Amino acid sequence: MGNAQDKRSCSAFGACGACQWLDVPYARQLAAKERQVADLFPDAAERGLIQPIVGMADPFHYRNKVIAPYAPAQHRGPKRGKRSGRGGAPGSVLTGMYAKGTHRIVPTDGCLLENQAAKAATLAVRSLMEKWSIPPYDEDAHTGFVRHVVARAGRTGELLVTIVTNGEAFPSSKSFCRALVQRVPEITTVVQNVNERRTNVILGEEERTLYGPGFILDDLCGLRFRISSGSFFQVNAVQAEALYDAAVAMADAGPHDVLIDAYCGTGTIGLVAAKRGAGRVIGVEATADAVADARQNARHNGVDAAEFVCADATQFLEQMAQGTRSEEGLAKEHLILMMDPPRAGSTPAFLEAAARLRPHRIVYISCNPKTQARDVDLLRKRGYDIEAVQPVDMFPHTDHVENIVSLTPVACMS
Repeated sequence: MGNAQDKRSCSAFGACGACQWLDVPYARQLAAKERQVADLFPDAAERGLIQPIVGMADPFHYRNKVIAPYAPAQHRGPKRGKRSGRGGAPGSVLTGMYAKGTHRIVPTDGCLLENQAAKAATLAVRSLMEKWSIPPYDEDAHTGFVRHVVARAGRTGELLVTIVTNGEAFPSSKSFCRALVQRVPEITTVVQNVNERRTNVILGEEERTLYGPGFILDDLCGLRFRISSGSFFQVNAVQAEALYDAAVAMADAGPHDVLIDAYCGTGTIGLVAAKRGAGRVIGVEATADAVADARQNARHNGVDAAEFVCADATQFLEQMAQGTRSEEGLAKEHLILMMDPPRAGSTPAFLEAAARLRPHRIVYISCNPKTQARDVDLLRKRGYDIEAVQPVDMFPHTDHVENIVSLTPVACMS
């Protein structure tokens, strides 16, 4: 896979905390992540069930979502100097990334991980703020206007810019958007999100479209997805495609199978499975907005075999296991469970219900193999065994690794 660029290529290396392994050759990064997974699943490693990690051919500029905070660059005493990270002329604006564990902004004008068009949009906003005397947010005083910009780039070439503001009134917003698009022609839509709370949460609940349709479209695994400012979408589309390809292949769902996609988010992987031959997909997600996006994505892609339920995944599976949902008549030999829980992992109640439901295959996707290993141990105690393990390098130059484990009931193991 080649070597990572030398750490001196990034002036912020070691300060912003975003890419801890930038100075490690990429082949060594992949080997270390393979060992990390093997250490967590030693029995699978001993039996030769862990597949080689899926890495990237070009592990740079892969982050299609860039989040940039803004703050006054000038020092105003020790507290301001400590938080902003550098001095500056009055009216100048600081943007970049937060240093790990702090709200001290580290300038990252040339980040090696972020999409270059999205990064250019955040820098163009900074330049226009300084030119038009638009004040950045001061979190100590709760004053100023622009708090963050979230720029999302699609492989379609479209770029969504969300400007998060500390107030609704945005004078000359049309002129601002015209100037922004002139500087970064890839921008196809601009949204203003209003967040007037004293909070570390980036997005507020109120927003309006300033330019364009208010969303972009992106391609993944042969499908097209609508992405708005609050939509969840994988930040590394290239590796997300590799992850979904592997997970859907491991599920091996055919026309007679029903695939339950638990913690489904906006439905991406379930829709891919439906498009590739699963007879029926039932997506389960607790966030109503994500379910609405999933249903929209199904309609947009002409997928009739997928339905999405707004429900807590644990409660849903418990009801299925108890036979109190309409899906109770599903034949276990045609039932597949796909699960992609948050970093904390699943719940014991969910896993117990899964074991009682007894699907003929469980495909567990995780962004935290440590909690995944804990959950897999519980499933193994309830009569399942590991069939295959597939690590995927979703975030090169960091210590994170994504992992997929497929399990089948012991009686079904060959």
